[in-house]
Amino acid sequence: MRMEPGGADNPRSRLESRSLLLRRFPLRTLLLMLVALAAFARLYWVTHREAPPGETARRDAAGKATPATPPAPGPPVISPECRALERTLEGALRAPQDARAQEEARKKLDACPATPERACELGPALAVRSPLAAGEEAPLRGLLASLCERCPPATNPCVQGVAQSLLEGAVGPVPTAAVRAELRWSLEHAGKEGTVAACDSVVRLGLAPCAQSGVPVSNAVRALVSELSPACAKAGLLPDAVLRAAASQQGLQEAPKLVALVSASTVETKVIEPDQVTGAEPGRQAFDGDVNTGVVVSNAAPSKTWARDGALRASYTPGLKPLASMRIRANGPGSLRAIVRSPKGVGLKEPESDYSFVNPTVCHFRGTGQWEVCKPTVPLLDVDAVSVFPERAGVEVEELEITGAR
Repeated sequence: MRMEPGGADNPRSRLESRSLLLRRFPLRTLLLMLVALAAFARLYWVTHREAPPGETARRDAAGKATPATPPAPGPPVISPECRALERTLEGALRAPQDARAQEEARKKLDACPATPERACELGPALAVRSPLAAGEEAPLRGLLASLCERCPPATNPCVQGVAQSLLEGAVGPVPTAAVRAELRWSLEHAGKEGTVAACDSVVRLGLAPCAQSGVPVSNAVRALVSELSPACAKAGLLPDAVLRAAASQQGLQEAPKLVALVSASTVETKVIEPDQVTGAEPGRQAFDGDVNTGVVVSNAAPSKTWARDGALRASYTPGLKPLASMRIRANGPGSLRAIVRSPKGVGLKEPESDYSFVNPTVCHFRGTGQWEVCKPTVPLLDVDAVSVFPERAGVEVEELEITGAR
């Protein structure tokens, strides 16, 4: 094959190459390729250009710029006083008679804005080294009081002491007067948040069991509830309905301090017919005002809710505020219980509607065929229902009157 002189630089060759390119790629196609290349270059520049100082951006699925997630905050800065607090408290514990060590611990504690968890955990040791019987003015007791006022409920030595005593009281002996005084001091020095948490333990672990029928309550728990409830009532942290139910269940002889905490009120009451009657049939005949008609409650079939509803349940919607008294005429013995609504998680749980309640026994009736008056120790509040529990076969309720107000 013969080549033209000059090779690729020959004008004739360049002309032929351009002609060949035009034949393969029409002018319109070349223009489209140039436009696409320019668009790609523009997109590349927009997406890869450097962001302004102090600002980063990311693009979501729709292509819109969104602020970048700010960096996670670092751990809180702990002051030198807080870092040294645990060490100085341990020094005061090792030398309880060393005024200098106690003064150093006090300075560090006063200068620490947020008490570390490890320092809070030294509270029980301070209580052992400085018992209340030795005097409230002792330096170590003052350090303990400051910890109780500042530590959060989860690590607050005063709060934990109250809860632990109630748990141990369920199986332990009656606490001594010194122990009860120590716990009362703890409740009174638990700080604002700590007092709420400590009284919540008193209500859930002590007051609620005292308000329930069929729940054995130890003398230790009863003594602790009587000792600690006045401070919680003073702080407004005792649910009135649960307090009244506990006072009624335990009675004046067993819990005089609980009865004394119930505030007196005057409300006009009357006999109120139940809105719904369930259980033994024909249950309505026990509330029709006719003593010649009644219902044999012992014939009721046992149900899953027997412990709550008994053989016959008279329900009120809305509940009674208060339930003042009852009068029953029956043949055969039994008992009457009130179903008292309580704060969520306190006491028993209503399976159908997911609310909580306690069920104090209001009275036991002998069932002589004559009218018997049945009054709770104190008027009850938030009573959703009254349940009848026969104590043997063949018990018939001729008439039941419930006096209260809505």
